[in-house]
Amino acid sequence: MDPPAAKRSRGCPAGPEERDAGAGAVRGRGRPEALLDLSAKRVAESWAFEQVEERFSRVPEPVQKRIVFWSFPRSEREICMYSSLGYQPPEGEHDARVPFTRGLHLLQSGAVDRVLQVGFHLSGNIREPGGPGEPERLYHVSISFDRCKITSVSCGCDNRDLFYCAHVVALSLYRIRHAHQVELRLPISETLSQMNRDQLQKFVQYLISAHHTEVLPTAQRLADEILLLGSEINLVHGAPDPTAGAGIEDANCWHLDEEQIQEQVKQLLSNGGYYGASQQLRSMFCKVREMLRMRDSNGARMLILMTEQFLQDPRLALWRQQGAGMTDKCRQLWDELGPEEEEEVMAAGSRHTVFGRALQAGSLHWSDDHLQRILASDSYSPNLTGSGGSEKPTFDPQGRPLWLGEPFPTTCARVDTLRAHGYPRQALRLASAIVNTLRLQQRHQLQIYKQQKKELLQKGSTCITNTEGWVGHPLDPIGCLCRALLEACRLEEETLAIYPDLGLEKRKVAYQHVPVPGSPGESYLAMALEVALLGLGQQRALPEGLYAQDKVVRSEEQLLALLEEVELDERLVQVLRKQAGQLLEGGPFSGFGEVLFRESVPMHTCARYLFTALLPHDPDLAYRLALRAMRLPVLETAFPAGEPPSNPLDSIMSNRFPRWFILGHLETRQCELASAMLTAAKGDPKWLHAVLGSIQQNIHSPALLFKLAQDACKTATPASAPPDTTLLGIALELGLQVMRMTLNTMTWRRREMVRWLVSCATEIGPQALMNIMQNWYSLFTPVEAATIVAVTGTTHATLLRLQLDAARREELWACARTLALQCAMKDPQNCALPALTLCEKNQAAFEAAYQIVLDAAAGGLGHAHLFTVARYMEHRGLPLRAYKLATLALAQLSIAFNQDSHPAVNDVLWACSLSHSLGRHELSAIVPLIIRSIHCAPMLSDILRRWTLSAPGLGPLGARRAAKPLGADRAPLCQLLDAAVAAYITTSHSRLTHISPRHYSDFIEFLGKARETFLLAPDGHLQFAQFLENLKQTYKGKKKLMLLVRERFG
Repeated sequence: MDPPAAKRSRGCPAGPEERDAGAGAVRGRGRPEALLDLSAKRVAESWAFEQVEERFSRVPEPVQKRIVFWSFPRSEREICMYSSLGYQPPEGEHDARVPFTRGLHLLQSGAVDRVLQVGFHLSGNIREPGGPGEPERLYHVSISFDRCKITSVSCGCDNRDLFYCAHVVALSLYRIRHAHQVELRLPISETLSQMNRDQLQKFVQYLISAHHTEVLPTAQRLADEILLLGSEINLVHGAPDPTAGAGIEDANCWHLDEEQIQEQVKQLLSNGGYYGASQQLRSMFCKVREMLRMRDSNGARMLILMTEQFLQDPRLALWRQQGAGMTDKCRQLWDELGPEEEEEVMAAGSRHTVFGRALQAGSLHWSDDHLQRILASDSYSPNLTGSGGSEKPTFDPQGRPLWLGEPFPTTCARVDTLRAHGYPRQALRLASAIVNTLRLQQRHQLQIYKQQKKELLQKGSTCITNTEGWVGHPLDPIGCLCRALLEACRLEEETLAIYPDLGLEKRKVAYQHVPVPGSPGESYLAMALEVALLGLGQQRALPEGLYAQDKVVRSEEQLLALLEEVELDERLVQVLRKQAGQLLEGGPFSGFGEVLFRESVPMHTCARYLFTALLPHDPDLAYRLALRAMRLPVLETAFPAGEPPSNPLDSIMSNRFPRWFILGHLETRQCELASAMLTAAKGDPKWLHAVLGSIQQNIHSPALLFKLAQDACKTATPASAPPDTTLLGIALELGLQVMRMTLNTMTWRRREMVRWLVSCATEIGPQALMNIMQNWYSLFTPVEAATIVAVTGTTHATLLRLQLDAARREELWACARTLALQCAMKDPQNCALPALTLCEKNQAAFEAAYQIVLDAAAGGLGHAHLFTVARYMEHRGLPLRAYKLATLALAQLSIAFNQDSHPAVNDVLWACSLSHSLGRHELSAIVPLIIRSIHCAPMLSDILRRWTLSAPGLGPLGARRAAKPLGADRAPLCQLLDAAVAAYITTSHSRLTHISPRHYSDFIEFLGKARETFLLAPDGHLQFAQFLENLKQTYKGKKKLMLLVRERFG
């Protein structure tokens, strides 16, 4: 970018030339600075050079040089601010792309040369190494400055970014660190004024010759205008000088590329859905705050430019037309913008903004006499004020100042505004007054509650006292107040604060107690802890909408993260104990109070911090606080005894339960609090049972209860120590509650839960295991009880783990068998076989299980289950019982003529094989069942053929042997043959009714199988011929098919 045109003209010479080129530029250590340098410094900081020239008719050249010398910025902090990121890089990271880092490296590598300062203009060359195989690059840099601020920059790299490029940084740092090595000249107009006509003509001609391609047209145009007597250029006294500094009327501010800021914000907003874009915008907000803290006017300019681009975002109009809300990422960015606007408006007192809260802030002022005195002095007290008749109290009973009369978030925004604009002491004074006010209000609230306590406890509920809580508020009042107080107590190396982007290792945050002036015994660190607990413990309604609710959670976690950085000492522990006690007694004003509004924000996360912090010092208080915080009233009954809400606010909000978008997250935090208490209470039966009661009353998620049970069991059974039986019992009790809750809902994790419960009961002992077996009906389904509980409870590994004697082992087995029989009666389809398996070693129990199966068959037990049990009986060496069950299964079965692939085909063939192996009597008895149940011709013929291959009773299970195989034409197989022939005839007619040509070949094959069956009868050949003739007459219209029949069968 090119430097702007000169802002003022130079005419007469300043005086005769003097030779001192820079005396006093660098003084030795310990030597006092010259009065000339002291004076020149002050003038260079605050006076435009034009003002110096107008004030004094003649300024000696040495004085001019010292003023020009001291006019360049002297601190590297501002150079860093205008050439680095607006946020601290993560631990261990060093972003080499940051311009300040690159510029520093260029300076240290000797890349800066040919540096020349002419008046208020600095120039130099930067040589930057090229990449692999690339030549070195040379950049020419020009910098204009005024009153210790860089006012314009130009670099050959054509940088288009918010920050100064690395080359500008390198040249600036060279001028600051090596000022004595920089060749210094007065403004060029001073040099020109000392030349005669011939020298001036020579100077101009040499200048044009050196740069004729760039300046020749401009030189000719200026020459023509100067030779024209009436031209405008001849009417102006003097001529512009770009090296002469700024004029009196010119604004004195650091160079800021406004156009580039607008363009970059616009581009980032259009890419707002991406993390990188959001991060860059947040970096810009941080940069605004950094500038404001340095009292740099560009902070406000940059914020205005960003705000304009936010308002011009085309998506705003689109969302408004569609009636849709903005995305969560956009909401976060607008949330960042809102407080910045309010702070700037409060500081400036302006109303030029469209934001609601910022508009309200615009009506605020800082001229209140009481406020001014608070900000002005650490020792402000009632003795120093003459007015005593105020409408609102201005001091507490101890004489410490209060600040009342405006909303708490707005008051805290004042503190943040003071911090942001570089007034840390005033911010602390106002923060102290706010804390005094909060304490007074807390005492007042406790008095109110004591008067209404009996009535509220009888009612059992309360209306909300704060519909808009302080934690999660758009202005983040508690966060602002805490950060202001903690900042005063923070210990860190000052050098690290100067260059936050140099990528040094992240230092450990440390805080110290800093006394509060005028308040003996008080410290800002203790105040910060107290304020944070007041905000976190406030009873407040959960706001509507996913984003607002998520913001409450995030704000709470960020605040607690701040507190966790603070190492607790005895002094802070006392603050914790005091605040914890007051939160417990806070009534409707506290989220830990005895009565809660149904939709108040839960206290689980805050309580976990307090519980962990208080446990080593006051366990009783820690447990009482954490147990009180376990409540989640939104999941309880809306109103006691069905009473309607007495407060209109209740009736509006009571319907919002389905809109708790973060309910799952809140329940998880509740579970984490309970887990922390269970772990801490190990070995303490009193608190363990108290925690158990609270969990059972307040946690309603089976998955979370199961996780608690698992955690408790794991904690109770360490590998290197004896188990904690009380904690194990609690784990089991939680597991039993999960079983009861999910018995009728059936989650996919039930099998895992049941197995874990049996394992947990095993850890406790045999009695616990038998108890769950005896009470299975309220805990498990019959399938779970029979296939998991009874089986797992009697495995070899379980019996070894329990180390039982013979009597106790038999008692456990008897309990398992009883369980299995009860399950079989309840659900014979799924539990009969497991019951039989479990009862194998006890004859009486086995007989009982078998009888249950027979009774269930009469009651409709399916053929598939009966066949399964029948096969089990054959496997057990009980063929007659297997045969009995197979016949019961066949009686329920029906296979149609076209069901060749029926799932029961293999079972039927197995049953037929079983009956054949038993003997002729059993085979004869099963034939009628086969004929009645099976109408599929191929299947009937297959059975018939199998039975004619060998004599009945020849199988390994057969007790009675026949002499030779049975004939198909004699009883009992003749009935089956007739049924098979009839089935083929019926099936043939059925298939021919709707047959298509593409199925003709299949039908011919079917007739071939039919002929094989027909031929088993003595007159089978004749019967088949008559059958074919009947087909030909009946379906003579299907000529092609009948032709195929004749070709195959004649």
